[in-house]
Amino acid sequence: MAETPDVVQSVQQGYAFEGPAIELGALLVDGTPNTEAAVRIPLSMVNRHGLVAGATGTGKTKTLQLMAEQLSAAGVSVFAADIKGDLSGVSQPGESSEKLLARTKTIGQEWTATGFPTEFYALGGQGAGVPIRATITSFGPVLLSKVLGLNNVQESSLGLIFHYADKQGLTLLDLKDLRAVITHLTSDEGKGDLKELGGLSAATAGVILRSLIGFADQGADAFFGEPEFDTADLMQQRDGKGVISLLELPNLQDRPALFSTFLMWLLADLFHDLPEVGDVDKPKLVFFFDEAHLLFNDASKAFLDSIAQTVRLIRSKGVGVFFVTQTPKDVPDDVLAQLGSRVQHQLRAHTPNDAKALKATVSTFPNSSYDLAEVLTQLGIGEAIVTVMNEKGAPTPVAWTRLRAPESLMAPATAEQLTATVAASPNNAKYTEVVDRESAYEKLAAKVQAGAEQAEAEAQAEQPQAEAPKPRAQKQDKSVVQQVIGSSAFKQFARSAGREIVRGLFGAARRKR
Repeated sequence: MAETPDVVQSVQQGYAFEGPAIELGALLVDGTPNTEAAVRIPLSMVNRHGLVAGATGTGKTKTLQLMAEQLSAAGVSVFAADIKGDLSGVSQPGESSEKLLARTKTIGQEWTATGFPTEFYALGGQGAGVPIRATITSFGPVLLSKVLGLNNVQESSLGLIFHYADKQGLTLLDLKDLRAVITHLTSDEGKGDLKELGGLSAATAGVILRSLIGFADQGADAFFGEPEFDTADLMQQRDGKGVISLLELPNLQDRPALFSTFLMWLLADLFHDLPEVGDVDKPKLVFFFDEAHLLFNDASKAFLDSIAQTVRLIRSKGVGVFFVTQTPKDVPDDVLAQLGSRVQHQLRAHTPNDAKALKATVSTFPNSSYDLAEVLTQLGIGEAIVTVMNEKGAPTPVAWTRLRAPESLMAPATAEQLTATVAASPNNAKYTEVVDRESAYEKLAAKVQAGAEQAEAEAQAEQPQAEAPKPRAQKQDKSVVQQVIGSSAFKQFARSAGREIVRGLFGAARRKR
């Protein structure tokens, strides 16, 4: 490494920003923090995105918490996926201790126990937070096809299904609505409706239906529906502080597609609604996605392309995105190339794969006086190698940094605290009660029922008026009605309707207007 005065001077000059900044910590020199060499991120560059990486237990989540606090204090709203529940303590003031105060003193941090305004959310109400739901219609066929992993032909067919539903006024709110439309279009009664547009093959419909079943098994049934979440509710302030929105994701490993779905919809919705603002003094909203490798694992190329495009374009909307994972290798190159800030915690090299990941990580940093292959394996807990984008858009010097401590609670909030916060949220009343207005499922079921009733009425009208119906004629009338009621579409709707009634009676998946 170069001489100590050179490193200190380089960091002092490289991180001396004119505008407001997020204070990360102090330069570490020979194991001692230098309080005159502060390491920071310009607030105006946070919407150029970033990466927080490191092995398990090295302090990534605390770094996320530290950054979320300072963004909130600066009036910037924050969204974070709280997979393990570790971030919920941000809503409560931290707990002081001699060890904590001794550490903060060495890096020049004036530590004050502080809680921050927080909202807790859960996908489809599957958790303790305010439910987040979306409608099938708002997703659209392209986004849904990417999530389901459909090929081009199947995606085109799904687009045709959406087109038909739009033209016929069949609102698609949940998976039940979409399944009902597909079933109708492959039934004897409905298969002719798309004849002029090429039709819908039974094989393609079967693939889509099976994909929807697997998707529903991951919890998507609860996620799709109304009331639909308004993404504008993520950008709130209270007493001058940005609200920190935490999304609870229990058992994410068992249903990564659900998380991927939510992410894609949320970012797409924000991108669609937010105006272009270009370069701003501070972002409107900053996303933190913990355990980002789960987001990209086994993802289709279409999904990855969509994420890369969204990350690239959403910056101009005033939104910053930070991925939190173990190594930069977990993030696709197209996405990684757009991440201007890097906070790299300790990496381990216990296996050949670890060594390969270490080498790849070193290659992502600018040239420096550090032997990063060695330093990255020596970092202590709460230490990181940092480089960010300065106010002119150039990378700052690589700095071995001892990070500041969060001022909120560095432990999960208690169940009682979480419950009280959710109950007091204005969004609780807005989103908790499920709505089930008339949509495609109900309209198609009513159409089939109306057809059956009309057939029965016509059959009765054909009976001789002067004499009572004979037993044999009654049997024939019943046979005519039975032909209609026995249709494949009617049976499907009847079976589905029965299931929905039972579920409603037992209090599960019941939805009201």
